[in-house]
Amino acid sequence: MDYMTLVLIGPVCEDLIIIGEDKESKVGGASFYQSFVYDEYYNDYLVIVNASNADLIDSFPDSSKAKLILKDDTHHFINEYPDRDNLDIRNQSTNFANIPILTEDLENIFDECEIGSGNIDAFVLTPLNSNDFPIETLKFIKSFDVPIYVSLQGFLRFMDDDVSLILKLSDNIKTIFEISDTIFMDEREFDIIKCEKFAGLTLVVTNGSKGSRIIDVNGESIKINAVKCDNIKDATGSGDTYMAAYISAILNNKSYQNSADFASLIASEKLKNFGPYKK
Repeated sequence: MDYMTLVLIGPVCEDLIIIGEDKESKVGGASFYQSFVYDEYYNDYLVIVNASNADLIDSFPDSSKAKLILKDDTHHFINEYPDRDNLDIRNQSTNFANIPILTEDLENIFDECEIGSGNIDAFVLTPLNSNDFPIETLKFIKSFDVPIYVSLQGFLRFMDDDVSLILKLSDNIKTIFEISDTIFMDEREFDIIKCEKFAGLTLVVTNGSKGSRIIDVNGESIKINAVKCDNIKDATGSGDTYMAAYISAILNNKSYQNSADFASLIASEKLKNFGPYKK
């Protein structure tokens, strides 16, 4: 297999979406939502997911570009939006699956797909909780010496007394910063890490309907306006959609500003659909 590709790694999950009184079960996970954007705007991609339910692969836009690491559990999430008119507010719970992506898992898939350091454009890491990427796996991915784009949220997710899901600073945060080139987060997650040193990194910080901002490697901030959506049907996965659209544009040599404006537009379009982005 002789091509350059974007390698997206992270769990696929089973979601229950509750908006007001309406409930619907569907496939979810950052890797799932992002794959629909890459399928449209960055066709050379491979998505690697971990789960126990192999049938989830069939829901991806191109199942031939999705590879499953078979585990003994699957991530399950409940995303509840109590106020239909304000989908910036979300209550979330999870089974907090302990199904780490190991170095040997990736080596097996890379061997199968004949992928090596010479034909990878970049990695995108989308954990759903702090178990998904052990330090050894992060260092293995870093060894390919290509850009690494990271969704921070999962790295900050922990269980509090085995009852509730909380966000807190990970003991591995230094390693996460060291292996990353660009890190994506929302304003609440930025508040958790803002006392850390992240010089030399690009940070992309989203804030729902209030827009987003880019903090470049020099610490300069670029404000990005949200694209208004008057017919919001489903906010789950909008941040993942933004991230994938931004990465697609950056890898096509667009500027920070142009990439973020494009990402805001695509995220707004996703809000009009229940489920992943559709052009």
